[in-house]
Amino acid sequence: MENERRNDRLLHALGLCAKARRLVVGTPMICEALRGKSKPYLVIAAGDNAANTQKKLADKCAFYRVPLVEIPMEGETLGNAVGKHTKVAAVAITDEQLCRLVEQTIEQD
Repeated sequence: MENERRNDRLLHALGLCAKARRLVVGTPMICEALRGKSKPYLVIAAGDNAANTQKKLADKCAFYRVPLVEIPMEGETLGNAVGKHTKVAAVAITDEQLCRLVEQTIEQD
């Protein structure tokens, strides 16, 4: 029960980021954003990603020095939280204030 409540808080925070349009959704778009001038502050990956996708995200985030957090949720749950009706492998937060909100939510876990 407590774990569900924590996950709900994280999903609500990510939904808020999506509504504010401060979220990059999907691995290809995240890789492109990491190469750009305004880099994301945090990348959040679903727990059920393929090994190749997870390695690609980990390598890119390490190279560009952006934190990567893997959450124990399915990609479909992550996708629904950010307004997509498909599986989403990862999302990246591009706003510093919203990133702090999400990090505080994650740290409470």
